[in-house]
Amino acid sequence: MPDIIRMLPESVSNQIAAGEVVQRPASVAKELLENTIDAGATEIKLIIKDAGRTLIQVIDNGCGMSERDARMCFERHATSKLQTANDLLSIRTLGFRGEALASIASVAQVDLRTKKTDDEIGTQLIIEGTEVKSHNPVSTSTGTSVQVKNLFYNVPARRNFLKSNTSELKYILDEFFRIALVHPDIAFTVYNQDKVMFQLPSANLRQRIVAIFGTNYNQKLIPVQQQTGMVNISGFIGKPEFARKKRGEQYFFANGRFIRNPYLHHAVEAGFMELIPKDSYPTYFLYLELDPSNIDVNIHPTKTEINFTDSKSIYAILQAAVRQALGKYNLTTVLDFEQEQSMDIPPLKPGQTIRQPQITVNPDFNPFEKKQEFQPSLRFENQDKNSRLASWSGGSQALPGQAGTIPSLPLAELIEKLGDEKNLSLNLESESPPLPLFQIANSYIVAETSKSLMFIDQQSAHERILYEEMLEYSKEEHTVSSGILPVSLWFSADDALLMNDLLSDFLALGFDISEFGNNDFVLQSIPADLGHTDFHGAVEKVLEAIKNDHPGKSVAKQQIIAKSMARSAAVKRGKPLKKEEMESIYQKLFACKMPEISPNGKPTLFVLSFDELLKKFKP
Repeated sequence: MPDIIRMLPESVSNQIAAGEVVQRPASVAKELLENTIDAGATEIKLIIKDAGRTLIQVIDNGCGMSERDARMCFERHATSKLQTANDLLSIRTLGFRGEALASIASVAQVDLRTKKTDDEIGTQLIIEGTEVKSHNPVSTSTGTSVQVKNLFYNVPARRNFLKSNTSELKYILDEFFRIALVHPDIAFTVYNQDKVMFQLPSANLRQRIVAIFGTNYNQKLIPVQQQTGMVNISGFIGKPEFARKKRGEQYFFANGRFIRNPYLHHAVEAGFMELIPKDSYPTYFLYLELDPSNIDVNIHPTKTEINFTDSKSIYAILQAAVRQALGKYNLTTVLDFEQEQSMDIPPLKPGQTIRQPQITVNPDFNPFEKKQEFQPSLRFENQDKNSRLASWSGGSQALPGQAGTIPSLPLAELIEKLGDEKNLSLNLESESPPLPLFQIANSYIVAETSKSLMFIDQQSAHERILYEEMLEYSKEEHTVSSGILPVSLWFSADDALLMNDLLSDFLALGFDISEFGNNDFVLQSIPADLGHTDFHGAVEKVLEAIKNDHPGKSVAKQQIIAKSMARSAAVKRGKPLKKEEMESIYQKLFACKMPEISPNGKPTLFVLSFDELLKKFKP
């Protein structure tokens, strides 16, 4: 029997390694940028075309490479960072495996140009799919330039799995931010489609954060500084009042390397406990410096996950550092018994005089006049939906407070789907109309019919109503509301890219959002029935949902947007409702195509028959 085990060809083994290291264009950008940092560069350029599909080029002014090093850097496991196994216990560089360039060259066309400071002439190396096409001397500046062209040209299946240009560009920017934030002393320039996207001069950390995420971050940041024998912690956290509705700017760095660590993230959240809402997330840029022998960075191919020898102690120190920073800037409850706050009067400026206080009296003020409080808009004025409800129900009984109809036979069929009990039924064809609706626990609407009680979850039901209304916007004539608009929306650079890609989808759902420049947008109109809400937070949740799903079809994007906006704008459990609002929810719910479940798949109602209720009281 012949032997069946043999060595894989080098090209195949490199492509297998590329599957771990080079997952998408952002992976290439990350590896190339890390190499420039290790080369001691002070100025770095990142050039992108077609979200990295056509070109990813990184140019640096680092130490450069000799002719032999230029050839050796594309060999697997060839590295200048390690000599012995003990070096793994004291890693200070970003790259050390010696797999990145070999993996990239196996799935792309690579053009490398490099020159050392003392050399008069540089080296050019052209490789296509691990095959060296050219190796020549070339005139070039000191440093290294690497062009990666036509990524995955020889593995089209991998190329087909790439997402849209907007999504892939966002991934590249994420990797760029992680490098730029930990090296504010290095100047970076990013070009996208031959246009300057970022131009970051050498600066301190605070200036770098503001340059990347916008000038409004300057007032949001609180410095963190904690030094111990085990770990030194520095950086910034965001003020609690600026906590966001989505996981946005949250960065951990350990010894100059970006890391993901849910355990340490929990320590930061614990430091913010009781200072931010449960559905909000704090912003932080935190840097940990500790002995390299106390961490293991060699547990993941992308080197973004590490192990700590004493995670519990670091957790406690980090939590204490966050709480101390919040308390130092008077963001937690602080009592000072040595100072009378009422007498803390600032001194007058030169030339400033004290003005006598003036009292303004409103002669028309009536203390007994009751102001109308704002309530979510739940109007039911669309005649098309009234007629659709009438045709859907097939009955002739009046809704409470409305000259319309209520569901009869179709609703009975619906209830049969909701329960497994054979005796669960509903007959809404009695001559007497249902009793008025009422609310329990400020969360559930109860309607009594001839033989049962119907319990409606007001939040889930309203989510279903708003969701279907937004999806029907492009098919029917809907009114828009602009009484509270325009509203300014600001996003980070990567979120602004995604937002631009979604503008047409928002417009199809009734949201008129336009770009204002410099990552700013203006919300000009919304569907009339949506009511008031925190639109900036709601749109942030939409972006987070899109990132987590990344649908390929425009229709699916609109469904995600409608689902997220409905969840944000729906009346919440615990909100007292007026009679008219309960009746509106009741009517609109049964005009929906799928009234029995919310957009998230949760039930909106259940029915308790009087027969079942009677059984509860039988001995």
